[in-house]
Amino acid sequence: MPQLPESEVVSVEISGHVATVWLDRPEKLNAMAPEFWTDFPAIIEALGADDSVRVIVIAGRGRAFTVGIDLMAFAPMMGITESSVASRRGLYAEIKHMQETFTSLAKSAKPVIAAVHGYCLGGGSDLITACDIRLASADAIFSVRETKIGMVADVGTMQRLPDIIEPGRVAELVYTGRDVTADEAAQIGLVSHVYPDAASLHKEAMAMAEEIAANSPLAVQGAKQVLRAGRDLPIDAALDYMAVWNAGFLTSNDLKEAVSAYFEKRPPHFDGT
Repeated sequence: MPQLPESEVVSVEISGHVATVWLDRPEKLNAMAPEFWTDFPAIIEALGADDSVRVIVIAGRGRAFTVGIDLMAFAPMMGITESSVASRRGLYAEIKHMQETFTSLAKSAKPVIAAVHGYCLGGGSDLITACDIRLASADAIFSVRETKIGMVADVGTMQRLPDIIEPGRVAELVYTGRDVTADEAAQIGLVSHVYPDAASLHKEAMAMAEEIAANSPLAVQGAKQVLRAGRDLPIDAALDYMAVWNAGFLTSNDLKEAVSAYFEKRPPHFDGT
């Protein structure tokens, strides 16, 4: 297993083939401090390189998933009044760096499940839109909160949310910046399931992750890549991409194992080859 980077704001627990990445700053409701934006993608990249990890779950310690960016820590940057080219370039570079933090989830070969309880505000929305599956507890509150503080969400929500819910809903949530309950989030398709409380949410997220991890990692990771590629391609090109993918990977040991297990009436044991 690759060495995981150390972090004071993100922690990792590994159980079997599932890695749970915890936003671990509960005393600040998991507000995203400056070090988060470097630590988090480094951890996701390390888990992506670990063949023993097949599914990643993102969750939050304490009373909330996250209240988003740590406004106090980033106040100097957000209050920049200098209009020099150098200052603008510096701000551009910082925004691009922060965007890559959540793009690391979208780019990861491993499927990613977001387990949201309590507040999921601002940067939290950017984070979960980069995940493959979103689950929530009944007390979850979602908001594209950037609008409320006079800025446009700039690290992923504007680009990814329209692929998750219909455009009119996106416009409403972004323009108003209002709070969205877990029930409404499920109604509009932002989350797949709602559970009674944080404990049951985390239990069910782990159960789903383990169900996914029991499948062929070659098939699951291939499905993620094909789905991602298909979003940017016309149907004919997407079908051709699919044909090329299966031409390269269909004759795998995992497929042979699935067939053998079926005829032998036993659970398959996949190794991703």
